[in-house]
Amino acid sequence: MKVTSHEKMDLLAIANNHSVNEKSSAQQQKHQLKNEDATVSAYMSQCFISVSVADSVLSVKGNLTNQLEGEQIPTYLYVIDAEGYLNGILPVKVLLTAADDLFVSDIMRQNYFSVSPEQPRHDVYSLINHSGMDSVPVIHFGKLVGVLRPQDIAELIEDENTIDAHLQGATLPLNEPYLSTSPITLWRKRAGWLLLLFVAEAYTGTVLKAFEEQLEAVISLAFFIPLLIGTGGNSGTQITSTLVRAMALGEVSLRNLWAVLRKEVSTSFLVAITIGSVALIRAWILGVGIEVTIVVGFTIIAITIWSAIISSIIPMVLKKLNIDPAVVSAPFIATFIDGTGLIIYFEIAKLVITELA
Repeated sequence: MKVTSHEKMDLLAIANNHSVNEKSSAQQQKHQLKNEDATVSAYMSQCFISVSVADSVLSVKGNLTNQLEGEQIPTYLYVIDAEGYLNGILPVKVLLTAADDLFVSDIMRQNYFSVSPEQPRHDVYSLINHSGMDSVPVIHFGKLVGVLRPQDIAELIEDENTIDAHLQGATLPLNEPYLSTSPITLWRKRAGWLLLLFVAEAYTGTVLKAFEEQLEAVISLAFFIPLLIGTGGNSGTQITSTLVRAMALGEVSLRNLWAVLRKEVSTSFLVAITIGSVALIRAWILGVGIEVTIVVGFTIIAITIWSAIISSIIPMVLKKLNIDPAVVSAPFIATFIDGTGLIIYFEIAKLVITELA
């Protein structure tokens, strides 16, 4: 049967579309697997070169070029026995500079960093950041079952950072690419967290109700409520984001709490002085009176320092309790500071304003 040129083009287009759809489907399945089964097994590769302890350096050098795939040269060769047990690792640089009359057993490294296929991605992410290795063997009961190559490690780190970003934004991680996610799925991921935050935020109304008389007596106090609680929440968000990242990199932990508190409280005091100066000018422009102006200035300092203390302590305590500090997202910190900041505001007002004494 003769096929015309137009029919050939149609068949080629169908084949290309089918190939693209298959590739997209495979990528989505892979993406979903790495979110649902966030362990090393979802990232490890079987692409590695193995040698034996009895192999000579000369023979390994001769076979190395035949076993290389692509243009990349691996960092390590893996020394295994007949049953697949890992005896050591052999750096390629050591191999290439070793004398030809030596054996693998003479130059291999028996001390090495490894992970297991069942280890959670989050734990491995922290370990890899400390090891500094770009290739990690995956061991199951002593046997080499795979390797985390540089590209695998990069993908693992990217996925873990994505999960942390979602958690800090008070939303559940997506199990598939964003553009493939339906509005219903996004609603399920976000609604629960937002509802929880809404209920938590509702207690600010209770605080305002408790200080209703003060607001009625000095109505100008209400002018600065959004400014004050917004400043505390923003300050807490900055500190939490910095500390969560520092803890992920292993730079700080609970044993550094006092050093962190000293640093953050000192910084927050300087920030409060800066913002407080602008707040005083704003209060003066509004003409609310000297007493309210003083209340606003003192409250800015108090809320900013209080925010620094809360935002420094909570993530570290949760980390000590083996709870991911990323879940202490900016919205939760801001919600907590909103209510407590209002209490600070009105208590300072009661001390300063004679009408409320």
